[in-house]
Amino acid sequence: MNRPDPKHIIPPAGAALPAPHPLEQLQDADEGGKKKKKKKGKDRLDSTRGIETMFRTSYRTHVDMSALADNKANIMISINGLMASILLASIASKIDSNSWLLIPTTILLSGCVISMVFAVLAARPRLASKVIDLNDVRQNAANILFFGNFTKLPESDYVDAMTTLLRDSPRLYQMMIRDIYSLGGVLERKFRLLRTSYTVFMVGLVAGALAFVIVFLLVVLVGPPAPPVQTF
Repeated sequence: MNRPDPKHIIPPAGAALPAPHPLEQLQDADEGGKKKKKKKGKDRLDSTRGIETMFRTSYRTHVDMSALADNKANIMISINGLMASILLASIASKIDSNSWLLIPTTILLSGCVISMVFAVLAARPRLASKVIDLNDVRQNAANILFFGNFTKLPESDYVDAMTTLLRDSPRLYQMMIRDIYSLGGVLERKFRLLRTSYTVFMVGLVAGALAFVIVFLLVVLVGPPAPPVQTF
């Protein structure tokens, strides 16, 4: 006759439940510990992956914004250069016989030149002039991830500094954060100069166009100014 399994015996109402076997307690504790370790490992993995994704996304955004700023600067340089060339080639030669063209041409040409200067300043590369050494890198006084800094170091010092940095994750993250901050400063300067360039171009274009319209109306209504009297 088969004996029933003690685990499946239903105790009578009001009776105390039997104590679990010590082996079952050890198995349950082992399974609970494995689950906790897996959960902690998963949380740590997700945290590391999130940090890497954040840095990757931030670097990509800064690089894309820098390329966008350079493209905008190139557009302003091309437009202003073309307008200045047209003004100098077609109108400047007629100012001697049409003196009324002097003021609007000067306004429009000045706006183009000033706008082009700010666009060139925005696109011009900017390098650090401070000379650093290995001690500055070890004391976190210099950003070794920026090419303007590490190219001034000897190759052996650069390899030593990078090897030390890769072995220290918190310091590596701190250096990457500082590098992102410096990239943000460069972008802020580029877009500030570009904003000035676009503003000057807009103001100069509008002022020059209005000056041409006003001068043309004066010439039509009043007549062109009399040429200067030449005395011999």
